[in-house]
Amino acid sequence: RISTSLLRRTLQVSAVSSFTCLPFSGSNAVPSFPTFVGRRRLDHTFNFSSSIVPFAATMKSISYADLSAQNSSTSSAIISALASDPSFVSLSTHETTATLRRDAEDAAKLQVGIDVAVARGVLPGPDDGFVPEPYAKIDVAGKTPGAVVDEILAAMGGVSAAAGKVVVICGLSGTGKGTTCAKLMEALAPNVSSWSNGNVFRSVTMLACRWCDENNGGVFNADKVLTKENIASFVGMLEFGKFNGKFDIRIRGLGVDALVSSIQNTDLKSPAVSSAIPTVAGATQGEVVLFAGAACATMGDAGTAVLLEGREETVNYVRSPHRFVLMLSDESLIGKRRAAQRIAAVALASVGEEASQEDVDRAIDGALEGMVAEIQ
Repeated sequence: RISTSLLRRTLQVSAVSSFTCLPFSGSNAVPSFPTFVGRRRLDHTFNFSSSIVPFAATMKSISYADLSAQNSSTSSAIISALASDPSFVSLSTHETTATLRRDAEDAAKLQVGIDVAVARGVLPGPDDGFVPEPYAKIDVAGKTPGAVVDEILAAMGGVSAAAGKVVVICGLSGTGKGTTCAKLMEALAPNVSSWSNGNVFRSVTMLACRWCDENNGGVFNADKVLTKENIASFVGMLEFGKFNGKFDIRIRGLGVDALVSSIQNTDLKSPAVSSAIPTVAGATQGEVVLFAGAACATMGDAGTAVLLEGREETVNYVRSPHRFVLMLSDESLIGKRRAAQRIAAVALASVGEEASQEDVDRAIDGALEGMVAEIQ
């Protein structure tokens, strides 16, 4: 005999298994109790002459289609399914703390570079009367990327009004800057371009490494190579414009004559460049920001809408009245989104297209537990 109270306790099991229970003497009662598939709760009806019959899921499972999409819908589905899971709460809290700390550290490093540029007279500072245009704040909590894009376009006066304009998108990690820019690219296509400072920093770094090859026996020495004069010379070797019908950067100097698009995955990602880029980036913030501003203005003058994603510390110097900062009124969503993205990527890698729902559930649970083990 099994008491009703015992049957109503919560069991933790890896999958639904069939078993038979002894019936109540003289009773046809059919009690129910919660159990779990992986970490997803299921309510079951017991028929005491046979076995467990699942009838209602109180926590939604993530389908293979949702998982394989690997987009904001995937993250939302995982967050919804695991919101009350203690392991997910622990992981997402860890991710929130780590992301906010990393963002603060990155902002401080960028500001040091800007301060250096201001001190050298490359960029204007507050004492020179410099004040960036104000940013419009957009709370993205509970909004789809499409809704955020609609809000941005409405503030600018619509798609047609964006032609020839520079649109600046800022925000902390996890607020959806990349996804928003991708959706904006779709909305403004085909007359739209995006800009990133990454390849400019890599181009200057490659030239700095070549200078060291020619003048310092191939040994990178920041004090020798990163003088104000040398930095100005390296940036002067970069030309932005239309090449072969497309906007690109041409590098000419120190034995190099190439378009960035043709070497961005080879020479610009060499071990020497990757090793030196943090040091070079810290010393060249001002020059690169000015180059970016001029490039964006060139594209805008050609009637192209330009999307510029970055940190406020640097994009403040790219002049534009169309400036937006994405924020989350609930900062815990930063960690939840990041945790969900990580779980989705690991889980998808462990299942195939023919995966059953149980396979997907187990993959998600396994990814979550593995990540939680790493932070304990």
